[in-house]
Amino acid sequence: MEEPLYLVRNGPDGELSADPAALEVLRGIGQPVVVVAIAGPYRTGKSFLLNRLAQRRSGFPLSHTVQAQTKGIWMWCRSHPCRANTTLVLLDTEGLGDPNKGDSRNDAWIFTLALLLSSTLVYNSTGTIDQQALETLGVVTALTDRVRVRAGDSGDAAAADFMRFFPGFVWAVRDFVLELSVDGQRVNEDEYLEHVLRLQPGSSRVVQEQNELRRCLRDFFPNRKCFVLPLPAEPEAMKHLEELEEGQLRPRFLQQADAFCRHIWDTAPVKALPGRAAAVQVAVTGSMLASLAERYVEAIGSSGVLCLESAVTALATAENTAAVAAAVAEYRQLMERELKLPTASQEELGDAHQRCERRALGLFMARVFADKEQRYQLQLMSELEAAKEEFCRRNEAASEERCRAVLQELWQDVERRLDRGEYAVPGGSRRFQEHLGELMEKYHQRPGLGVKAAAVLEKFLQGHEVLVRALCAADQQLSEHEKERVASEAVAAAAAAAKAATEEAVRAMEARQEEQRRSREEHQRQLEEQLWQQQWVMLEEQERVIEHKLREQEALLQEGFEREAEALREQIRKLQEEKEEMKKPSWIQWALDGLGIAADIILPGLTRVAVSGALRLFRRK
Repeated sequence: MEEPLYLVRNGPDGELSADPAALEVLRGIGQPVVVVAIAGPYRTGKSFLLNRLAQRRSGFPLSHTVQAQTKGIWMWCRSHPCRANTTLVLLDTEGLGDPNKGDSRNDAWIFTLALLLSSTLVYNSTGTIDQQALETLGVVTALTDRVRVRAGDSGDAAAADFMRFFPGFVWAVRDFVLELSVDGQRVNEDEYLEHVLRLQPGSSRVVQEQNELRRCLRDFFPNRKCFVLPLPAEPEAMKHLEELEEGQLRPRFLQQADAFCRHIWDTAPVKALPGRAAAVQVAVTGSMLASLAERYVEAIGSSGVLCLESAVTALATAENTAAVAAAVAEYRQLMERELKLPTASQEELGDAHQRCERRALGLFMARVFADKEQRYQLQLMSELEAAKEEFCRRNEAASEERCRAVLQELWQDVERRLDRGEYAVPGGSRRFQEHLGELMEKYHQRPGLGVKAAAVLEKFLQGHEVLVRALCAADQQLSEHEKERVASEAVAAAAAAAKAATEEAVRAMEARQEEQRRSREEHQRQLEEQLWQQQWVMLEEQERVIEHKLREQEALLQEGFEREAEALREQIRKLQEEKEEMKKPSWIQWALDGLGIAADIILPGLTRVAVSGALRLFRRK
């Protein structure tokens, strides 16, 4: 994108709407996205920082007036400066606290959208992190009224899970002119932020409200970073900041701005979908981000409450359906490239099927998420089996066509002899039998007959059995006994061909049954690998939450809030119990057993019935 576009428009009545043009741009991005959103009070220079992240002097609109320029949420997609095959999505939000707006709920929703869409949220303010700056960020305390992790969660339950899903948090303090010191001791920027977020003693309503905001920031954003930036230039020059050359900006500001940009480029993660329903953390692509933005805005307009799990489930339906379609398309493309029909045997086709299925299943596993009951994997299994059967039918049809063409070619010589009456003479039936035997021998020597060679030959011989009998009956040189013997030889040849055809069918059906067994094992193998990875991710995430709670407990004890620390101790105990439950492999075995049971339905016993029927026919022969 050469310039930013509206992503979310903010109408005159405060109604939010996702812009179709921006959504179309996002849908065209198949790469993972790093989403950096900036929020904060209006007229604090948010757009300037984002332009530097985009490595452009202009882009997001700047203004030297007191009127806010940004309305709604603007989006700018750029190639990531440090990571290949990754897109950097920058979101510039409407400033908080604009006196011309007059609706704080609209501020809250803009901030919430920026929070939920981003993988790193930058909060931009000016001066110092004082009580006024914290109060402007007070929209955080109302998040539990607007956002639920799961439908039916209470506000408290939602708050307990927020830190699992919220982005990294960077506080950029602009126009900072003070010394970084606390109680006479020099501190760095991060220590300065942590000092500001310390809970304050006291039991008054005002202190409790102030501490609630600090507690929310500490709970929701365990990954916090702070940058302080001095004035970029002299106050007069600030009116035309966009037009200033690098040499006209203060060196200390440039140093800090570069450090800020480098931190974002190096550490801002790829956007990942919220929720532990996913098998592993799923990298969000541009098209997925478009769907999330659209669903979030629709939820705001319809119910006024965002449910993260519902949004992810709706997105998973579309994405998993697309993952199945992509995997099946990959399988078909690979099979078309690998196979030359007809194959020499069913086993040859089966080997190609296994190779192509393994790659298609790997592609699917890399994309699927929130498929707790393996619904989409079972759908894939069914569609791959149907696609394989289609290739089997095409293979059989190609084999039949090839075999019939070979027999028709070889039969032409015999047919010319018939037309000339060479077999309508004494001893002609025996000569016909000899020529027919030579035809069969030449037929078996021809390459590329495929899997229906015996079946087509059997049908061919059956079609000419009447001719054999007629020639025998007309041959006056033969005695009645010899006629019977010659006829029985013809019957024996036909029976041998039928036996070969039955054996061929049995081998093909047994090969297909083996393919189904190997397919089921491959699906279970890849699912098991994914489930163990899921368990590892869940344990790692749970450990991260526990570590954060332990740090927070220690901080509360140091700040003298023993009652709050005791309540946190109970949370930590429950989290540790949950972690022990996660270690148990029983749920993994349950998922594998469920897939195996469903596979027996999707890969039905018709093959076994057909094989047993063919074997009975073989025994009768």
